[in-house]
Amino acid sequence: MIINIEEYGNIVGKEKIEELKELAKLIEGKKILMINSTRIGGGVAELISSYLPLFNDLNVKVQWAVIPGNETFFTITKKIHNALHGGDITITDEEWNYYFTMNEIFAKSINEEEYDLIVVHDPQPLPLILYHKHSVPWISRLHIDLSSPNKKIWNKMLKIIRNYDGIIVSSKEYSNHDLNNKKTKVIMPAIDPLKPKNTFISKEKCEEILTKFGINISKPIMAQVSRYDRWKDPVGVIDIFEMVKEKHKDLQLIILGNEATDDPEGSQVYKEVLERINKSKYKRSIFALSVNDELLVNAVQRRSDIIIQKSIKEGFGLVVSEAMYKYKSVIASKVGGIKLQIDDGINGFLLDPYDYKGFAERSDLLLKDEELRNKMGIEANKKAREHFMITRLVKDWLEVMIEYLH
Repeated sequence: MIINIEEYGNIVGKEKIEELKELAKLIEGKKILMINSTRIGGGVAELISSYLPLFNDLNVKVQWAVIPGNETFFTITKKIHNALHGGDITITDEEWNYYFTMNEIFAKSINEEEYDLIVVHDPQPLPLILYHKHSVPWISRLHIDLSSPNKKIWNKMLKIIRNYDGIIVSSKEYSNHDLNNKKTKVIMPAIDPLKPKNTFISKEKCEEILTKFGINISKPIMAQVSRYDRWKDPVGVIDIFEMVKEKHKDLQLIILGNEATDDPEGSQVYKEVLERINKSKYKRSIFALSVNDELLVNAVQRRSDIIIQKSIKEGFGLVVSEAMYKYKSVIASKVGGIKLQIDDGINGFLLDPYDYKGFAERSDLLLKDEELRNKMGIEANKKAREHFMITRLVKDWLEVMIEYLH
């Protein structure tokens, strides 16, 4: 599908598209390389795949490279990821050496002199800069909640990060005192309204899709959509569902996620979810789906009566804005970037991630009060449209690129 920036004018307004065109002229023809660890699964890959064709349509030549890795490498980088989220993690000298060696090998395939700017996403390819002359600007884009990292691991990573010309995080909270605030900027992620997971589909189409998975479309639905990751706490979602199910006998639960290629824990977490469901007295009403299907995501979010996001830690949680764009008020944990998306009591609810009773009570309230549900849904859509559209993200990136290329 050929992406045309003009198509977004009907959603965000033609004035904003013209603004993007004027900004892009300042770096027209410049070549930028984006590097991450996967093209499939996870928010980073989704973001890059959304904005890359828009940049190229604006004649800013953005290319995308992926660091190759095996299970050993991604097991190590997952440990780093969890540690930066605050996990009590130990990484051996042997694991560190393997991590750096894999980056050194991949670095040989990148000729930095072909580009005007290089952007490295998250910890997996972070050491790449150590194996280049640094003849062009390098930016580190960290999508992780850095508000309370494991200090030992963080200090190790910080030595690498300080080699970068710029650092981009998703929230001011993550720009902690260890980072050079002059080099650190905030860019919030955003949704692509023209992707299959966000474009409008009818109620009939939603129901057709859900029926294929055995879901009873005549009964109410609670859902959480996210990767199978322990930080998303899908097992805790089942606990909450069981509490709400006591009052709402027809309620069904859908846990929908996929397993990113750079996350070896995903399959294990999915297995744990299935084991927990098998122990539930309501197991016939719980659907745990591990499917990479954007239309299914769309259908689940549009058809669900209650959407929750029970993350224990969260870099940003863009799935919240995806649901809000579909007129859904999300009941979510008050962590990470979720706090930037939801205004508590106005377009959704924010709770401590371990407040199971609070999650159940808010779910019960919205299930009982359709008028409140609709009212908050309208406010949710308004917030998503005003702050979390992909065109805003492109604008933020253009401004950063202009700064480093002029």
